[in-house]
Amino acid sequence: MNEQVIIFDTTLRDGEQSPGISLDVLEKLEIAEQLARLNVDYIEAGFPVASQGDFEAVQAIARRVEGPSIAALSRTQLRDVDRCWEALRDAERARIHIFISTSPSHLTHMLKMTNETVINEVKASVAHARSYTDDVEFSPQDATRTPLEFLYEVLQVAVDNGAGTINIPDTVGYGIPADFGHMVEEVRRNVHGEYVISSHCHNDLGLATANSLAAVAAGARQVECCVNGIGERAGNAALEEVVMALRVRSDLFDGLGTQVHTEELAKASRLVSRLTGYPVQYNKSVVGRNAFAHESGIHQHGVLAERSTYEVIDASAVGQQGSQIILGKHSGRHAFTSTLHDMGFDLAGDALNAAFERFKEMADRKSEITEADLEAIVTDELGVAIADRFELVSLSVASVSGESAKASVIVKIDGKEVTADANGNGMVDAIGKALSEATGISAQLTGFTVASVTGGVDALGDVVVTLQTPEAEVSGRGISTDIVEASARAYLNGLNRLLRAGEKASNTETP
Repeated sequence: MNEQVIIFDTTLRDGEQSPGISLDVLEKLEIAEQLARLNVDYIEAGFPVASQGDFEAVQAIARRVEGPSIAALSRTQLRDVDRCWEALRDAERARIHIFISTSPSHLTHMLKMTNETVINEVKASVAHARSYTDDVEFSPQDATRTPLEFLYEVLQVAVDNGAGTINIPDTVGYGIPADFGHMVEEVRRNVHGEYVISSHCHNDLGLATANSLAAVAAGARQVECCVNGIGERAGNAALEEVVMALRVRSDLFDGLGTQVHTEELAKASRLVSRLTGYPVQYNKSVVGRNAFAHESGIHQHGVLAERSTYEVIDASAVGQQGSQIILGKHSGRHAFTSTLHDMGFDLAGDALNAAFERFKEMADRKSEITEADLEAIVTDELGVAIADRFELVSLSVASVSGESAKASVIVKIDGKEVTADANGNGMVDAIGKALSEATGISAQLTGFTVASVTGGVDALGDVVVTLQTPEAEVSGRGISTDIVEASARAYLNGLNRLLRAGEKASNTETP
C-alpha cells in the first residue's frame, strides 16, 4: 500500500504540559529542529493564546523550522483562532488545530454549555480557521466519554465546515484497545466526507500506544504522540513506540509505515530528556538504556550467536549503540569527539570545549568512563544553557551527627561572584538555602531522586530535583561522582529554570 501513517508530534504542546516542564523559546526551537531531522509530518509547536511565551515559541518555529508542517492549538473562541494564525502565518505549511469538550462531564462541570452551543461554536470556529488555511484539524475533547450520536454530530459539523482532519482524543486515558478501535470504525461509518482520522491517546491506564495502534488498524491515518511518551499526568502515546511497532509488525498493518527517520530516535529522546529534566527510565522501550542490554547468560549467548534471537529491533536502526566504549583520563579530544558523534552528539566550539573540560574533570576522579557515563556528563553540561544566569563556582558542605549541616557556596551571577552561607536540616537542605540566598530565588524542594549512572564505588550520581514556587514547578538535574555536588548542580539548574519559566495559563484545558 502507498498509504502512510502521519506522525503528529505534540511534544512541544501536550508534552510541555507535564508538571515541572517549562521550555523557553530557544529550547523549543532546538527540539523542533531535531523533530525536523526526525522527519515527523507535523510539529504542534504550542498553544499561542496560553501565554506570550507560547506565542513567541510558535512564531519562531513557524519562521525557522523547515520540513514538517507547523501546527498550533486553539479553543473555539474566534480571538483564539486569530491569535493562532498570527503565530503560524509565516510557516511554510501551517495547521490550525481547534478543540472543544464534548463529554457530559466536561460540559456540565467545566464549560457549562449545552450540546447546541457546542455545535454552534464548532461551526463558527472551524469555518473561521478555514478562511486562514486549508489545513484545519478538529478535536472533540474527552471523545471516549462522549455519547456516540453526539460525537458523530459534532464531527460531521466540523467536516462540513472545512476540517480535513478529525481527531479522536482519549483525553483521560479511558480507552481500551478493542473499544477504541471500534469507536474509530464507527466514526468512519457515520461521519461522511473527505477527511483523515487521527488518534490522540493518553497513558492513564498504560494503554496509549496500544490504543493508537488499534486506531490505525481501524482506519486512523494520523497518530498524535510525544517523544519519550511525556505529557499530562501519565503522558501521551510514545512516538518511538508507535513508529517502531508499525515498522516491526507491518505484517499486521497492511504494510503501513511512517516517514520517520528512525535512526534519529535515540538522539531525539536524549535531547528531550535533557531540556525537560525528565529522565528516561532505564527499561523504556526503544530508547531506554536497557532496551538492548542483556544480563542473562542464556540471552547473552543467543545474542552473540545471532542478534535476532532476543532483539526484534536492530539498535542501530533507532540510533542506539550495542557496544560500550570506555574512555579514561588519557583519552584525547579526537577519541572524545568521535565517541560523542557515534552516540548522536555533534558538538563544536564552546559547547565541545565545555563538555571536554567536564569529561577530563570526571576522568581524574573515575578510572573508566563508559558511554553511559559520557552521555550523562555531556547532557548535564549541555543543560547549562547560554541563557543561564547562575553558575556554580564552588561548594563547601559540613555535617556532623546531631548538628545542623552547614553549606557555603559561590555562585557566578551575570559574571560576578556571590557568596552565601546557610544552615539546614541535612546537607541538601543547607545547599538549597545557600543557593536560594545567593540567587535571590526562594523555592520549595518537592522532589529529590538520586540514581547511579553506572556501577562501582566511583559511579556517577544522577540527581533530579523538583522545585516549586507559587508561579511554577520545574525539574533540575545534576551529574557528579559526588552526590552532594550533583545535588547542588541539580538545585541550581532548577533555579535557572524557575528564572526562565514563562507565565502559564492556569485554567486552560486541552485535548
